This record gives sequence, C-alpha cells and structure tokens, in this order.
Amino acid sequence: KKEKVSPFKSLTMSLAARVGVGSLAGIALAIYIGGPGTIFWIWVSGIITSVNAFCESYLGAKYQEKDNNAYKGGPSFYISKGLKNNRLAVIYAVLVIFAYVVGFMTIQANTITKLVHEYYHIEPIIIGIILAIVSGLSIMNGLDRIINITSKLVPVMGIGYVLLSVSVVIININKMPSVLLTIVTSAFNIKSLSAGILSTFIIGMQRGIFSTEAGIGTGSIASSCSHSNNKIGLGLIQILGIYFTVFIVCTSTALLILTSNYTNLSFTNMNGIELTQYALNFHLGNLGSIILILSVISLAYSTIIAGYYYGENSLKYLLKNVSSLQISILKIVTIVLLLIGSITSPTILWNMVDILVAILAIINMYALLKMRREIIKDYTKYKNNV
Repeated sequence: KKEKVSPFKSLTMSLAARVGVGSLAGIALAIYIGGPGTIFWIWVSGIITSVNAFCESYLGAKYQEKDNNAYKGGPSFYISKGLKNNRLAVIYAVLVIFAYVVGFMTIQANTITKLVHEYYHIEPIIIGIILAIVSGLSIMNGLDRIINITSKLVPVMGIGYVLLSVSVVIININKMPSVLLTIVTSAFNIKSLSAGILSTFIIGMQRGIFSTEAGIGTGSIASSCSHSNNKIGLGLIQILGIYFTVFIVCTSTALLILTSNYTNLSFTNMNGIELTQYALNFHLGNLGSIILILSVISLAYSTIIAGYYYGENSLKYLLKNVSSLQISILKIVTIVLLLIGSITSPTILWNMVDILVAILAIINMYALLKMRREIIKDYTKYKNNV
C-alpha cells in the first residue's frame, strides 16, 4: 500500500492495453473471416497463453529497475539482465515502439474514427484531430496520469460491457445452446483442411493472441511498474487479466454477434467494428450504436494511453539517460501518428500489426523458454512456502 503503483493499478493498466478494440473489432473480424469456430480457438489460446502472461510478468518484476519514484521493466530488461543478450533486448525494444506507437495505437484511432464517422457522419480528419488532442493531454502528464485514468476507466468499462452482454444473453437465452454448439463444431470443420479447420485455427489463435497480448511480453511492462516483494504474486495476478479478456470481454462480443443474423452481411475494407455495431443495433436498436460508441471510445482511449507508456518504457531502455526533450519528441510523434491512423486503411494497419506481433512473440517466447528453469525454480520455492 505504501508503493506509488499498486499491483491492482498495474493490472488495470495491462488490461487497458489488452481490452482494446481487439476485443470488439478483432473478434468480429475473426468471426467474419474464419467463422464461429475461431472463438473456440481463442478460448484455447487464452488458457495456454495465460501461462506466458505469468512467466513474462514474473520476470519483468524480478528484473525491474528504479525509475525516479516509480519502476520500469519488461522483456527488454529480463532479456538483457537475465538472458544476457543485449542485442536481442535492443531489437525487442525497437519493435515495441513500432508495434504500439505506430501499430496498436493507430488501429485504436482508426476504429474510433470509422465508428463515429458512420454514425454521426463527421469527417475522419476532424475526429482524428480531436482524438489526438485528448490523448495528447493525457500522455503529456506522464505515468501518474496514465495510471490514474486506467485504474478508474477499466473497471467501469469492464462492468458496463459485461452487464450489456449479460442482458443480451438473457434476451436470447433460447439461442445459446445452438450458438455454443456451432462454435465447437465449426472449430473442427474438416470439409476442407485449408479453408476449414486450418484457417479457423490460425485466425482464432492469431486474434486470441492479439486480444490478450499474452506471450508478446508487453503485459510485463505494465506489471513491472508496480513493486512488491511477492514477485510471483505479481505474475499470477496477470493470469486473471487474460481470463477476463478472453472469457468475459471477447466471449461477450462473440455472443452478441452470433445471436444476430450477421451472415447476411458483406463488407469491403473491413475494420471489424462494423459487424459489432450491426449486432448491437440488431439487439438494442439505436441504443446499441450509442453504447458501442461509448464502449469503443473508452476501450480504445485506455489502450492508446497504455500503449504509449509501453513505447516510452522501451525508449527509456534504449536510451539509459533519456532526456525530457526526447520523451517530448516521442509524445509529439505519437499524437501525429494517431491523426494519421485515423485516416489510414484499416487493412494496412491490421496486416502491419499482425507481423510485428508475430516477431515480438517469437523473441519473447525464445527468452521465456531459455529462462524456463529459473521460472520453475522460483515458482516451486514460492509454492512450497505458501
């Protein structure tokens, strides 16, 4: 309780990055491209990769460093100090800056812009300017402001989205058995190996990892800003974040869509949010669009400011004595990219992020595998003392 950033606040910041538009637009895109069976594989990926979330968060806490009145850490730190591979740590830090500041954050901006434009017909450039200004005001105030926003916004938006989804499930309770059966049977569709089970499996795993970020390593950046003598506990609490993202938020989005008549739709240059918007309108009318707009703005906004922190943390690793001017330049670049992302094709953004996420995951999983004995040893010692 004496620490500046509590474990709960670090959890809400990691959730802010995880529970972004990937949980709404990304899940919708997965269903549209790969079918209902992708949800089954998203569940599977959530169970499997939650172990990764524990491992990377524990290592991030173990090798964290003091950062003025707070702490910093993450894959670059445990790759450098634990794995003793400085070159790989630098590559990871550079990729995080590109993946989050250039990729993840621009997707959030693009989703907000597309949704608000379709509903209110406001020009994308105007929406982008407003979003850039509002986000800029938050990130300009540093970690304290980011932590305070996410610790308040994440619980509210999480509870609100769950209540909305539960109400839709209750209304469509008679459809639930067939929907769940469709999810499972579609996951093992073997009519065509290439277009059936294989594509469904790949898309499900891909979107599952994108939504939870488990295995990518970035969740440990958030957990590392909290300091506790119980490093294992900091790792374990992040598993809760994965389960909440996959089994509550992502599944809620899936059920909203699968209980609508979404199969009659056809989209071009799709972001994914269009399908979620249609499903909410189908269930709740115009109220659905209003709720979705509020949900997307809060989810994407929290992801943007958390994603910025990931970029700043990586910059601090690359430049050991980083100046306030260099931090300010990163903030300005971030604001400009948010504006650009608002008017860029979503297809380009999704493809770019998928590639960057894959590379980050490969580097991080390599580090976790190389350090697995250290993790097992420390966890066994913790378990025996509980």
